Amino acid sequence: MGTDPNSADNRWLREAMESQTPIIYFLGTSPGHYQPIIPTFIFGWHPERLRVELAFGSVVGASAQAAAPATRERRYALREVKARLHQASFRDAVLAAYGGRCAISHLPEPRLLDAAHIIVDAHEELGQPIISNGLPLTKIHHAAFDANLIGIDADYRIHVADRLLDIHDGPFLELGLKRINDTQIEMPKRVQDRPDRERLAIRFEQFKNAA
Repeated sequence: MGTDPNSADNRWLREAMESQTPIIYFLGTSPGHYQPIIPTFIFGWHPERLRVELAFGSVVGASAQAAAPATRERRYALREVKARLHQASFRDAVLAAYGGRCAISHLPEPRLLDAAHIIVDAHEELGQPIISNGLPLTKIHHAAFDANLIGIDADYRIHVADRLLDIHDGPFLELGLKRINDTQIEMPKRVQDRPDRERLAIRFEQFKNAA
């Protein structure tokens, strides 16, 4: 809002609030990186504190004619957007720690990489969005890790599920997945960024139980 609640920009924002016209809000997720939140609605106006209250939608690309959601829906959308923004920051930090490479395949193409949680973020004690709870993985390796078709033990060694090892069909399976069995993941440069052994051990038990 700046220092003048009656400036032209702020008058426009107030009009957007009164008409419940959606706006675009750009939130910084890391230096030089921003994530658009569309639609965003202004629902609180506090000129005495130079503050506004925002309600975030969750549909990127919504039209300018989108209607403001009901209050309950608005609160739910806010929680959903927070999770997505948190994931963007988490991904940036994890990929940076590993030099933008997949920890399994070493692929250096960030557009094909995700930040996989070792312990899911819903876990209150160990699911924090910290680098030591993340692994940069290609989308196929991420999907395999989430499905317990790939496991990583506390000594950073990769295990491929028997159900994949028993399949003989196609070069990607043979070269992209089977050959990583019993190899070690690539480690980040800083020791403090290495995957947490306790978290890996817990997650590896899930992999073994899913076999």
